[in-house]
Parts: sequence; structure tokens; C-alpha cells
Amino acid sequence: MAHPSPRAIVSCVSAAAIHELTDEMPAALQFAVPTRSHPPAIDYPRLSVFRFDESAFEVGLSGFDAAPGERVRIYDPARTVVDLTRFRRRLGEPIASAALHRYLSSPGGRPELLLEYAGTLSTFGLMRAALDMASAQ
Repeated sequence: MAHPSPRAIVSCVSAAAIHELTDEMPAALQFAVPTRSHPPAIDYPRLSVFRFDESAFEVGLSGFDAAPGERVRIYDPARTVVDLTRFRRRLGEPIASAALHRYLSSPGGRPELLLEYAGTLSTFGLMRAALDMASAQ
């Protein structure tokens, strides 16, 4: 994926699976591109495209080595949780909730980073409410 679309970033459920925030495997590889970019036209794997605003597109950008010499761009675990929360109606409330719980119980889980990203992505109130519900359980 890095070659056909160098700006593409693995996101949402695909990123959550890689970060072990979910046991779900999406039917298509989910990735983000900037709003005005064109996604790659490839036959395999099946793709699901999310278009994110350019101003916050690289917030939480990380990477991993998919193979020797094949660096793939991916959103970090905190950005992934925020995105799953933002798209919870499209991707499923249970996936978003489970990812949030796994993230918070992980050694690197930082609620303040979730809120920082959520503020940048204009979804602070939603993330705050999700954190409040998670802490009440």
C-alpha cells in the first residue's frame, strides 16, 4: 500500500487490529487519505477509504515495518481510538467501546492524549463522554 498511495494511512478497524485494540478483522483494508486526494486504484486487497481533513491528517501518525524495507504509515493507538469513537455509528459502537477499554487498560494508555487528539479533530465532547462512560464501568 505504501507505493500506490504514499500519503495513505492505515486507520480505523485495520489500525485497531494491528495495535491489538480489537479482535475484529475488517472485510476491507481501511485507510485514510486527505480530503482532496485520490485513493489508489488497486484490485487487491479490497479497500475502504476514509477522507480526513488535511489540517489534522497527520495527527497521531506512526509507522510499522510490514516487511523488510516496507514501512507502512498507520495512526497510533490513541488516534485510532478517537477515530473509532468518531465513526462509531458507521463502524460499530461495540468496536469503539472495546478499543477504548483495551487502550485505557494498556501500559501506554493515556486518556489525556485521547482528549488532545479529540480536540484537534473537533470531537472533544464525544471523547470526553466516552471516557466518562468507560471510567464508570
